Amino acid sequence: MSTTGNKSNLAIVVAGLLIGILVSAMDNTIVATAMGSIVGELGGLDKFIWVTSAYMVAEMAGMPIFGKLSDMYGRKRFFIFGLVVFLLGSILCGTAQNIVQLSIYRAIQGIGGGALVPIAFTIMFDVIPPEKRGGMGGLFGAVFGLSSIFGPLLGAYVTDYIDWRWVFYINLPLGILAFIFVAFFYKESVRHAKQQVDWAGAATLVGAIICLMFALELGGQKFAWNSAMIIGLFAAFAVLFVSFLLIEKKASEPIISYEMFKIRLYASSCLIGVFSGASFIVATVYIPIFIQGVQGGTATNSGLLLLPMMLGTVVASQIGAMSAMKTAYRNVMFVSGIVLVAGIGLLTTLSMDTSRFTVTMFMIVAGLGVGASFSVLGMSAIHHFDETKRGAANSTIAFLRSLGMTIGITIFGIIQRNQFTDSLSSLFGTNGGGSNAHVPMPSAEMLKDPRAILSPEARAAIPADILHQITDALSSSIAATFVWTLIPAVLSLLFVFYMSKERLIVPARGAKRAQSDA
Repeated sequence: MSTTGNKSNLAIVVAGLLIGILVSAMDNTIVATAMGSIVGELGGLDKFIWVTSAYMVAEMAGMPIFGKLSDMYGRKRFFIFGLVVFLLGSILCGTAQNIVQLSIYRAIQGIGGGALVPIAFTIMFDVIPPEKRGGMGGLFGAVFGLSSIFGPLLGAYVTDYIDWRWVFYINLPLGILAFIFVAFFYKESVRHAKQQVDWAGAATLVGAIICLMFALELGGQKFAWNSAMIIGLFAAFAVLFVSFLLIEKKASEPIISYEMFKIRLYASSCLIGVFSGASFIVATVYIPIFIQGVQGGTATNSGLLLLPMMLGTVVASQIGAMSAMKTAYRNVMFVSGIVLVAGIGLLTTLSMDTSRFTVTMFMIVAGLGVGASFSVLGMSAIHHFDETKRGAANSTIAFLRSLGMTIGITIFGIIQRNQFTDSLSSLFGTNGGGSNAHVPMPSAEMLKDPRAILSPEARAAIPADILHQITDALSSSIAATFVWTLIPAVLSLLFVFYMSKERLIVPARGAKRAQSDA
């Protein structure tokens, strides 16, 4: 077991871990709102998608590998390694002179980020005694959930009032602080499982993830879904993934062990994480688009209006983790799943007539529904594993949640664009038909990101009656997307019934005293 020596050291280490989680998870989203300024200065509009894809691919590919390595050789060295690589990538990103350079530097950042989140969660479970894991699990889960919402907001503010390069430089003071806290105050024991590295499994897993992520990111954007490039990427993913499964079946120490998934509590926690993550990311992406595109808010304001969801996430994360100390994980996640389905159900009713107050209430419900999953699933996932397996268990569930988010936003992005395109086609006509056939069809850029044309400046240039029809089409497409989002939300609830009935075990006072003496 790892120890930090005393309570003051423990508080410092926890602070360092929280900062590491924040900067790594936030960099998934912080760049999104700065992309307009980045492309405006660096050029490369046709390549901008690589800036976000490179980070996500590298981060996801590294998660299960770093988790396994931390079990084998120690958490501290790989957390520090990930932090240093992440900060190096951040410095390089801020110096990029073109979009290709920035994409390469973002991949370096992502390699470091892949080590930070799962290992930070694992160290927390190593150093925090069971009776305090509820509160700490809630805090860690809240920070992870907040990063998804806080990232775009901070990115918009920094870009508007400072410079887009500070979107990356802002990581430096935070990262250095995390480095000092963990490097000098975290005293790790030497209990680890020395194992053979499964290099073949690592190579096929990384290759499969790279092919899948690029297929999802580039399909429908840079290349058509039925193009040779996208079909080839999906085919390569299938071959590499099947090879990975066969290798893991025979490996003595696999990167992702099948044995873990034979435990009902772990398997169900992973499945719930995949589907609840997909639901959550759709809400965080399309609520700001609704506020900005339909109700006429600015990019910064639409980010600020996600604060109610952030509040709901924080509260539910804390309540869920504390509740898991008193009742079964399954009971907590059942209540959470019901609230999540209710929150997504409310979002399906969005329309042009929905008031800001009503949207706020809907967001709070959705945040309350997903918050517990960020803390409770992390606790349930490692319930049956000791220090020699926790890294792999934690990194695998983090990887699967990220994968669920990525696939979710891709699938539901296609649904929203198709709904929006169909509505606009019927309004404006593509062959002279439609109620406004004399008005040209909106551009492809608008269909991919309605915010491009529905900014306050662009709205002012559109005739009122045409603007009304466009915003109505956008509103309907977003509401329809949330209808489809009910599917993963309901699936996450159904998998709660598959969970076994374990709960967090807190040692009795006598046992704790004996453990302390030992």
